[in-house]
Amino acid sequence: METTTKRNIYAFGLGTVGRDMVYTMVSMYLIFYLTDILGTPSAILWWINGIIMLSRIFDALNDPVMGVIVDNTKTKYGKFKPWISFGALASGMITVLLFTDFGLTGTAFVVVFGLLYLLWGMAFTTNDISYWSMLPALSMDQKEREKIGSFAKICANIGLFTVVAGLVPLTTALGNRLGSMTRGYTVFTMALVAIMWVGQAITVFGVKEKRDAFKQETPTTLKGMLRAIVDNDQLLFTAISMSLFMIGYVTTTSFGLYFFKYAYGDEGMYSIFAVILGVSQIGALAVFPLFSKAFSRKSLYSAATALVVLGYLIFFFSPMNMLFIGTAGILMFLGQAFIQILMLMFLADTVEYGQWKLGKRNESVTFSLQPFINKMGGAIASGIVGATVIVSGINDALTPADVTAQGLWLMKSAMLILPLVFIVAGYLIYRYKYRIDPAMYRQMLEDLQQRGDLRLG
Repeated sequence: METTTKRNIYAFGLGTVGRDMVYTMVSMYLIFYLTDILGTPSAILWWINGIIMLSRIFDALNDPVMGVIVDNTKTKYGKFKPWISFGALASGMITVLLFTDFGLTGTAFVVVFGLLYLLWGMAFTTNDISYWSMLPALSMDQKEREKIGSFAKICANIGLFTVVAGLVPLTTALGNRLGSMTRGYTVFTMALVAIMWVGQAITVFGVKEKRDAFKQETPTTLKGMLRAIVDNDQLLFTAISMSLFMIGYVTTTSFGLYFFKYAYGDEGMYSIFAVILGVSQIGALAVFPLFSKAFSRKSLYSAATALVVLGYLIFFFSPMNMLFIGTAGILMFLGQAFIQILMLMFLADTVEYGQWKLGKRNESVTFSLQPFINKMGGAIASGIVGATVIVSGINDALTPADVTAQGLWLMKSAMLILPLVFIVAGYLIYRYKYRIDPAMYRQMLEDLQQRGDLRLG
């Protein structure tokens, strides 16, 4: 393996450890912080739930515009790194503010929260689009991309599961030491932001792009942005499939802490469960390049979906026994790990497809659909979780024993039945609509070289 490739694998991947720590904190635990730490009343929580959903939808619709801005950026540092830096700094500072108790109540609380949440989404998007859209510029080789993407996803999952496993014990310890859980959450969040900034610095100063491999493109207009998305049929099918998967995935994971606190009856077991799943998922990502040598992406996606379906079914029908729940969780997260990296590779290959079909290379516009998808999926998942927590009576429960059997069944259904439907639907769309296989990808690269749009060597 070339020295540059090795350097890019590690420098690019390490940058996402802290990024996903911060994203996990906001996407999975902000509502829990509001309900169980700040004790936000249900009347206010309905407003907050609406603000989160609308903010994510609004921010998601702005993602392609940010993609245009990145694609049109020309500096001596390239078009990606300036925006990666700005987005990391801004989103980190706002994240700390979101997990800081200013003592506000009522309308003032809603207004300040809404403003901060909207700004956070825009700032994180700036970083997210520029970071992930740099991936296709690091290598044209599908297998090298898989190695870079796999390591990046491993690092992302290390960040994710570190937060999932460490949240309860670390915030509790900090809360006891600092005198309140609200302060404990604030300090914990500050530590995550510091880790993000270190990792992003490694990426900015460490990765080396293949800028000389591509022809100089003319600026992308808003009309060109729409064409790059709408006329790229493979991008659209990938985006729909990814969206359905993310809705299911985020909905299930966002219910995790609620499930162990109110259904399982042991909040502390959540951290142990998270460690087991984290090791399983990271292990799956580590061996993905080996499996990709022996099996096609279509076969891997089919097998991964089968594991996910089996895991969901076992989880739904299992008793409150960790042997069954743990087995189900391992199956679900093994499959989801493979699906995550496959989705990233499908999206990366649509960059060359768009260039081949439409005559223009738009990495950032293409990859702007990833945060768009994450936010839309997160918005819907957040809406499902927020509404379920209120309707089931969980938000008004003083203790886990106060939640009725009907309320627990409602939570379990929203956590496991709806997500499974979304994930299977996403697989079916990919199966029957996505057609960029290795032979087609090689032909696209050959055609682009002959046209002078791509220089490989």
